[in-house]
Amino acid sequence: MIISFQQTTIGRVAVAELDGAITNLFFADEIVPQQAAVGETELLTQAFRQLNAYLQGELKDFTLPLAPSGTPFMQRVWKNLRTISYGSTATYQDIALASGNPHAARAVGMANHKNPIPLFIPCHRVIGSKGALTGYRGGLQLKMVLLELERRGCG
Repeated sequence: MIISFQQTTIGRVAVAELDGAITNLFFADEIVPQQAAVGETELLTQAFRQLNAYLQGELKDFTLPLAPSGTPFMQRVWKNLRTISYGSTATYQDIALASGNPHAARAVGMANHKNPIPLFIPCHRVIGSKGALTGYRGGLQLKMVLLELERRGCG
């Protein structure tokens, strides 16, 4: 695993890749794997280029190869998260239904929490059934910032 760090408009972010695919994104206060080698690759450069363009409101869809590690259910959830359009939101129940288990809204929440590549897999677009903002690995303040960025980008 190769990891690169960069200061962004949302703070320090680390992005990791393995075998030509993005595997992780870490926010400033998160611990990164000790076995990761710090370095630069073309893919990591492209990941930060796209991430910064997104944060500037200039990019709506990421086109990076992603390889998140998780259970088959988590993989289905993360695949469905990637179908939520820029500027849109879905509820945990919506994602549970799309993932093949209508009674798994809480499990969807856990899959969101364990999403190893937030932003690139947009778990920030998932909200509570009554429209409330609920947990986000980067914090609720960041979730609000990202949703507002996208709302402005759609206007």
